[in-house]
Amino acid sequence: MTPTLLLIDDNAIQAATRQTILRRAGYFVIAALNPQRALDQFQRNEYPEEINLVITDHFMPGMTGAEFVRELRRTHPKLPIMVISGMDEVETEYDGMNVLFRLKPLLPEDLLNCVRSLLSPNT
Repeated sequence: MTPTLLLIDDNAIQAATRQTILRRAGYFVIAALNPQRALDQFQRNEYPEEINLVITDHFMPGMTGAEFVRELRRTHPKLPIMVISGMDEVETEYDGMNVLFRLKPLLPEDLLNCVRSLLSPNT
């Protein structure tokens, strides 16, 4: 079974780049540019496959990554989540949320290693 990843980033270029890296590695990737819409679709179970991992940016319009994760954790407390941000000071906003936090820039091999480690208990 191919793991399904939900990638959320309001920067279309960064989202497309990460999506390409992950797809080439064999993952099924659903990219979303709007965190609120992604959350709504997730909670209404509107994605074509079960989501095995969420990768989100921190700074996005309308909702930060921390707000997104907080909402998602209400219904999916054990879902693996990775947060990518260019600002290390925001890491404390994720305390107690059980996420993997990584700083930008994130090299492709580092992205893939993080994804593999987060999925390893589930695959």
